[in-house]
Amino acid sequence: MTGLRSAVARLRRLLAAHPVEFRDRGVAEEELATLADLAADDHPDVPGLRRSLLLVAGAIGSVSALGPGVRELREAVDLFGPSPRG
Repeated sequence: MTGLRSAVARLRRLLAAHPVEFRDRGVAEEELATLADLAADDHPDVPGLRRSLLLVAGAIGSVSALGPGVRELREAVDLFGPSPRG
């Protein structure tokens, strides 16, 4: 849980400090807030974590400066189990 909380907080800081506006920035901020709420629970909703992660990744898109933060977040979510493959 600590790793997830840390990854969410780091990406929120990176996004807040990023000087360039982009179309889906609001979506990324909202989903990071959702992730922070989910991370506050001792037993988070893993499908909810994965959904929010996908929305954050999609919203941030190709903003390379935020890539390391998204990668850290994905790795933290992956610690809750492998992604279901369909």
